[in-house]
Amino acid sequence: MEIISKDGGILVKGVECLDLDLTLDCGQAFRWEKQDDGSYSGVAGGHFLNISKNGDDLFFADTEKEVFDGFWRGYFDLDKNYVQICDTLKQDSLLSSTIDSYYGIRILNQESWEALCSFVISQQNNIKRIKLIINRLCRAYGEEIKDGWYTFPSAERLAALSVEDFEKLGVGYRAKYLEKLSKDVASGVIDLEKIKSLSLDEARKALLDIYGVGIKVANCALLFGFQFYSAFPVDVWMKRVMEYYPDGLPECFSGIEGIAQQYLFHWARNNL
Repeated sequence: MEIISKDGGILVKGVECLDLDLTLDCGQAFRWEKQDDGSYSGVAGGHFLNISKNGDDLFFADTEKEVFDGFWRGYFDLDKNYVQICDTLKQDSLLSSTIDSYYGIRILNQESWEALCSFVISQQNNIKRIKLIINRLCRAYGEEIKDGWYTFPSAERLAALSVEDFEKLGVGYRAKYLEKLSKDVASGVIDLEKIKSLSLDEARKALLDIYGVGIKVANCALLFGFQFYSAFPVDVWMKRVMEYYPDGLPECFSGIEGIAQQYLFHWARNNL
């Protein structure tokens, strides 16, 4: 991997196994928008980015080397060997062909607070509506960092809101969950950094103790926002996939169950 400052951005050459469509528009993050030229624009970690791909070269526009090194490099998990991971997962017969068909899905290392809020909002919701609600939330209470692009509001900012304020954003019954979650995180009753330091089982239990967080939301947050690659979210699609594994998940999934889940989930949505 070669990193070059170029044209007001960062060119990263030799990035294998990263498909922007499959990674940014698969339901693990909700603030990326595909542009007419095929690139994606979005906000994460308080930073705006436009990202495009040409072969194995990525171009990070509108960013500086310091921000790339401090945030985007980790967000896109550029130092993890996904080629090796995919080769390991392909020991499973179902994933062998699936990975070939949908090569390039990566887990984004999102901020814990944004991921947890996003997946609370995602309950009983479709991706289009989730994106609309989160966009409203950010426009109303985030900070504008580029024309029309806003940061995800902090827990401290949202802690000042009432249930009624959240309801005005169209979150429905989830308003009471978001109101309490914001206040508990802002006050320190819920310590997200401490949760990240726990074992998977302990972290899952801590999230399940949060008002409004069930097993699916907990596992999604653990995988996408707390960097637990062994978390394995199960929804209606994955329940159907599990019929192909009557004896449980294969050994080659060990420690990277969440990455396997993303491939299986995509396969299920397109084939079942």
